[in-house]
Amino acid sequence: MATPKTQAAKKTRIFLVDDHPIVRRGLQFMLSVEPHMTVCGEAESAREALEKIPAAQPDAVILDLTLKASSGLDLIKDLRRVCPKAKLLVFSMHDELYFAERVLRNGAHGYITKEEGTEKAVEALRLILQGKKYVSPTVASRLLDTLGAPGSDSAGPSIERLSDRELEVLQMIGSGLGTRAIAEKLHLSVKTIESYREHIKAKLGLTSATELTSYAFNWVNRSRKS
Repeated sequence: MATPKTQAAKKTRIFLVDDHPIVRRGLQFMLSVEPHMTVCGEAESAREALEKIPAAQPDAVILDLTLKASSGLDLIKDLRRVCPKAKLLVFSMHDELYFAERVLRNGAHGYITKEEGTEKAVEALRLILQGKKYVSPTVASRLLDTLGAPGSDSAGPSIERLSDRELEVLQMIGSGLGTRAIAEKLHLSVKTIESYREHIKAKLGLTSATELTSYAFNWVNRSRKS
């Protein structure tokens, strides 16, 4: 007969990566009532996650895209290397259409926005643990529409030239955040964000801060309406 210890060992192990303690607490609470799941560890940065995850041996990782001094998209690539069997669910505030596509392309198994709430995140986790991919119905519809109309988004090829971090910065500029606010949100220096802004302008063929702001604003609003 199985002992309590044996039964506990059979629980699906979940690792949490988010730089907001309140988000981790919320996820931990929701997972604590799941009879077949247990939180095996948590981290607030990509560096901390990569230090802890190999020993924790999680079956799944729930992670944010905006982390201290790193990008969650970069972390996804690293996790595919250090724990290739773990399922990866991104739980983020970022714009769904462009980020969901990149998340899946980089090797994650699901994407859900924080607006959906922790309960929906656990539902999404259950699905990806069954071997399925997960995006919200809205995202799925928008991705299918995009695939069904090649060339309809004139900004697409240019946007693809941006790095993952540059895309994050562009999205924040388009959402109305200034350089200092972006720096604080990403836990980076103002000088680093200014450098990202220059790289974005060069890659998108823009010549001024005004053009960059206008482009970012239009791109964010266009992607939300897609």
